[in-house]
Amino acid sequence: MTKSYWISDIGCVRTHNEDSCLSLPEKQLYAVADGMGGQAAGEVASSLLVEVLREDLSSLDGIGEEELRRAVLHANERILQEAEANPQKKGMGTTATVLKILDGRALWAHVGDSRLYLYRGGHLQQVTCDHSYVESLVSQGSLTEEEARKHPQRNMLLRAVGVEKGLEVDTGSFPLQWGDFLLLATDGLMNMVEDDAIAGVLEAAWQAPERREGLVRELVQMALNAGGTDNVTVVAVVYS
Repeated sequence: MTKSYWISDIGCVRTHNEDSCLSLPEKQLYAVADGMGGQAAGEVASSLLVEVLREDLSSLDGIGEEELRRAVLHANERILQEAEANPQKKGMGTTATVLKILDGRALWAHVGDSRLYLYRGGHLQQVTCDHSYVESLVSQGSLTEEEARKHPQRNMLLRAVGVEKGLEVDTGSFPLQWGDFLLLATDGLMNMVEDDAIAGVLEAAWQAPERREGLVRELVQMALNAGGTDNVTVVAVVYS
């Protein structure tokens, strides 16, 4: 049995919300997407991604990593086609972090710098890898995690859906345990709130089930209190 909660907020600075979210509890299918591109094209890209995921995956019974990967690649094609038909949207794209729960396992697909976290046994683990310039510097040892958080090019992506045809999609899966919390979020959360603080909210919700319904709002409010410089979208799934 799972319970899920989600919220998407425009933040304190942006004039429109380019994030999109998919939450289909009855299908145990979830996703977050952070769009980019001028003239609200980022909103178009993230919305197209969610639309394709819904169309391609919600009616399938047997879903594996390959089906998730194909759906993201299909969204890549759709966004490229939309940009070709509407030159003002050229260059738009979106992140994609997709989660499917099936037979006691978490299956995921990922492109960009939105994230999937697993909170288990008091520990918060980042499941996905950020496809960003600063993360590549961190991996090389050229930047610390703290320096990366403040780097002027922290939003520069090395991979995004809808930007080029030859898209590489990360996928993976792992067995779930009773009491696991799964968290999907756009970088409007992580850029404002440190992982330790996110873990603290999840731990409080784990200890006190009555707080679970409000945990996504609590996380978003923390991002807003820290400046809310970007849109922020959070999906939380409790496996119990």
